[in-house]
Amino acid sequence: MARLPYLEKSQLPAEHQDLMKRDIALYKQLVHSPGALRAFQGLGSYIRFGSALDGRLRELAILQVGYLARSPYEWSHHIKIAHDFGVSDADIAALIDETQGRPATLDTLTRLVLKGAREVTSAGKMAADTFASLQTHMPNEQLVDLIVSIAFYNAVVRVLASLEIDVEPDYQPYLERWPLPTA
Repeated sequence: MARLPYLEKSQLPAEHQDLMKRDIALYKQLVHSPGALRAFQGLGSYIRFGSALDGRLRELAILQVGYLARSPYEWSHHIKIAHDFGVSDADIAALIDETQGRPATLDTLTRLVLKGAREVTSAGKMAADTFASLQTHMPNEQLVDLIVSIAFYNAVVRVLASLEIDVEPDYQPYLERWPLPTA
């Protein structure tokens, strides 16, 4: 149960109603601080629509963060989004296998992206060898966009957990198909 009431567009002053362009629980909580939501949407929009990073790799990195954080909201929402950017069910299964130390059938670059996301999420920074390996596979702009994406979604999962934001019914099937580990 969310810690704050969910606000609807109709409850907002006219100058803030544009913030509710997506009818999602996260925005209905963050809109308690319109300035914060506006800033949040700005970076989130850049990551999704302006980043130089390949969309499939970006979404796999975000899914890695959501999986490690055991964030039902992030995990379920980004499985849906990831499918739109070319992530297959086999990719999701491989991400889970890779995370749990089982052999996975992923290409080198994808494995490095996931490894970097795990390191940033678990240790607070990407290891030097992972960073150097990624530099051999992508230009610096993409590498910075990858790190910004991973760091931003580490912040997002903490916001979601702290506000105890509920997963909307439309996203529950993703959790049923791809449950998060319990421990």
